[in-house]
Amino acid sequence: MTKPMLKVNSPYDLKLIKEIPLVGKEEVDKALTKAYNLFLDQSTWIPAHERIAILEQTAEIMKTRIEELTNTAAQEGGKPYTDSKVEVLRAINGIKIAAEHIGQLKGEQIPMGLTKASEGRIAFTTREPIGVVTSISAFNHPLNLIVHQVVTAVAAGCPVIIKPALATPLSCLALVNILKEAGLPDGWCQVVICNRDAGELLVTDKRVNYFSFIGSPQVGWYLKSKLAPGTRCALEHGGAAPVIVEKDADFKEMMPALSKGGFYHAGQVCVSVQRVFAHESICDDVANELSAMANNLIVGDPMDEKTEVGPLIFPREVDRVEKWVNEAIEGGAKLLCGGKRISDTCYQPTVLLNPPANAKVSTLEIFGPVVCIYSYSNRDEAIKIANSLDVHFQAAVYTKNIDVALECVKKLNATAVMVNDHTAFRVDWMPFGGRDTSGIGMGGIQYSMHEMTREKLMVIKSHVL
Repeated sequence: MTKPMLKVNSPYDLKLIKEIPLVGKEEVDKALTKAYNLFLDQSTWIPAHERIAILEQTAEIMKTRIEELTNTAAQEGGKPYTDSKVEVLRAINGIKIAAEHIGQLKGEQIPMGLTKASEGRIAFTTREPIGVVTSISAFNHPLNLIVHQVVTAVAAGCPVIIKPALATPLSCLALVNILKEAGLPDGWCQVVICNRDAGELLVTDKRVNYFSFIGSPQVGWYLKSKLAPGTRCALEHGGAAPVIVEKDADFKEMMPALSKGGFYHAGQVCVSVQRVFAHESICDDVANELSAMANNLIVGDPMDEKTEVGPLIFPREVDRVEKWVNEAIEGGAKLLCGGKRISDTCYQPTVLLNPPANAKVSTLEIFGPVVCIYSYSNRDEAIKIANSLDVHFQAAVYTKNIDVALECVKKLNATAVMVNDHTAFRVDWMPFGGRDTSGIGMGGIQYSMHEMTREKLMVIKSHVL
């Protein structure tokens, strides 16, 4: 019987890049069995020094293939070449961070002798691998997300099975092959490219100890509801990132950052700048300047080094963004720039002024190259509106007043608030994740590694103590 094939197409010109066999539930079950048996047999566990050596070698191999990895990521994911190269360099650095933090997976001494009953004892904790890790990833950072969901598990000593996004599996396959080339033993990192039914089995099986998910809240929360008892998880969903712009904001520093944060990867980032609340005294200036910058962005082929904004991942996403923008305009939003599709796969960078509060662009994650600007006179009211959605991820405030900045940091409902920087800022060693509908758990290389281990307490009773 012929296996069904997955066609991986370029999101820009829709040309076929590669065909890959899809696996079914039987193959997923075999992968789970292999991973689970490795975990049960402690004689197969990879010592810490060997994990460090494997990851260091992985990073070294990747350094020799930067161009190849960049082209793969840009071609399959549509992120412009220049930004894809930055992603590759970040991925290499993330692997180094993981190797460095293996030595920080440690326990602590627990004091004894504090009561009569605890005399004559010494106690301490150690950290050990949590067990089988399964990961489901997203398309928008096809290499670096895999590092965060796979390399962290390898570093923690866990066998891991990864299901990459079906739109962008090639970067994942490349990284896993490099891990094996660097010496990772068979079975410790497996890739399953499968449909949703087989993917659900991968997640809900009772042999899974930890589930890492990056994707839509609808899928993430559904899968969490199906987890076996005892399976821990981290879910990273999207947001509709708010920015508070006070009248004393530094325009020279702020405007390029807002443009980058809003239109980077055509807005297909979970913390993209989406809702900018600008003080009424400068709102028009902010809106007009951002529009002028958006109009000058080069949109097109992600393989062209001059391209600044690439395609959306699927033509249906262009259709959706177009509908949302038209709905906002019909509801009273002022279109300042963009607002039209360039092709079946690309959409103009768009700036909307004062869209209705109930419009989709105001209430849902756009995940497209659209930034909304709203005028405010009362900062507390702007923060209230910013906090009014169910999604809360990263936020930002622009001001020269330290008291105003600290007030916004305190009042904005977000896991991170950037002061005088855009909402999409991230480095891979910082905590990163959403709260409420935006997710559960905290990512970041060392944070994920810690989550993928668990404590074991040893209490020793001795007459010499």
